[in-house]
Amino acid sequence: MASSASAEPILEVSGLVKHYPLTQGILFRKQVGAVKAVDGVDFTLHRGETLGIVGESGCGKSTVAKMLVNLEKPTAGEIRYKGEDVTGLSGKALRAVRRNIQMVFQDPYTSLNPRMTVGDIIGEPYEIHPEVAPKGDRRKKVQDLLDVVGLNPEYINRYPHQFSGGQRQRIGIARGLALRPEVIVADEPVSALDVSVQAQVINLLDRLQSEFELSYLFIAHDLSIVRHISDRVGVMYLGRIVEIGRDAEIYDHPTHPYTQALLSAVPVPDPEARERRERIILAGDVPSPTNIPSGCRFRTRCWKAEERCALEVPALAVPAEFRLSIGPAAHPSACHFAEEKQVVPPEEPPGQTRADHGDGAP
Repeated sequence: MASSASAEPILEVSGLVKHYPLTQGILFRKQVGAVKAVDGVDFTLHRGETLGIVGESGCGKSTVAKMLVNLEKPTAGEIRYKGEDVTGLSGKALRAVRRNIQMVFQDPYTSLNPRMTVGDIIGEPYEIHPEVAPKGDRRKKVQDLLDVVGLNPEYINRYPHQFSGGQRQRIGIARGLALRPEVIVADEPVSALDVSVQAQVINLLDRLQSEFELSYLFIAHDLSIVRHISDRVGVMYLGRIVEIGRDAEIYDHPTHPYTQALLSAVPVPDPEARERRERIILAGDVPSPTNIPSGCRFRTRCWKAEERCALEVPALAVPAEFRLSIGPAAHPSACHFAEEKQVVPPEEPPGQTRADHGDGAP
């Protein structure tokens, strides 16, 4: 986690939309609907900051990541890098932006070409951007990158299948660092790794952020990992961000029902706290992105839903009841009936027993 983030945004995302058309017919194809993978996402990423994006599978997190690095073209909206809209760029202008916004992929094996050596994989960006490293310097630069990510520089001639999963992810991180980017988009970079290896990779990313002055967009579904590395956290549901704020605001003072439900499912190591916490079980399944509910898209699973929720789309803004306060609950939340709720109770001081709370024997 960065120690501090400046006020200057390096990335600004506004009204980002990605719809995949559904068509029917053979000779005369016509659109009959759309998969609304991302349906209006807004956020900013500041220099030196880590913004975590969390949510259930299928909520649009990875689609947002692909649009940021131009692997997918947005249907609508803007992505501004240092104030410039980059969604319509091509050619040299696009290559210049891609040099500064790199991606670390989820699967550390399929993201690496099995027929290329580690040296060729990490050095491949230099073929596209030869100005970064002349041919005579590339081998040395690749070995330096291997050393930076904790691998033996002598492994430069090995192939991906000769490495463990954690080592392969380190190779992917080294490739992302090759062009000295300013922004790294990490799409669930540790979800395919063992728990012990996850911690090593997270600590590596944390160290590299300071060393290379990086800004991270860190996407994951494990809320405990996101809290460890993130300065701010955005919670996505069915193509939109429903709550966003500082890590302590989201984890300790959530105001959106969906965030509260997610946090109630996070494993708690303290047995006492685990017994006292309220477990929130959501009804039903996530609606299809081809048929999103009217009004609030979470209303079909929400225990607070009322008629207003079906008629009005809640804005992602600080709830009215918190706007005059300066407390941690005063952060944007897309809910008509947002209220602060402590899902996981704090740990009790040492020596305090359940009887001290009045629920023991008299």
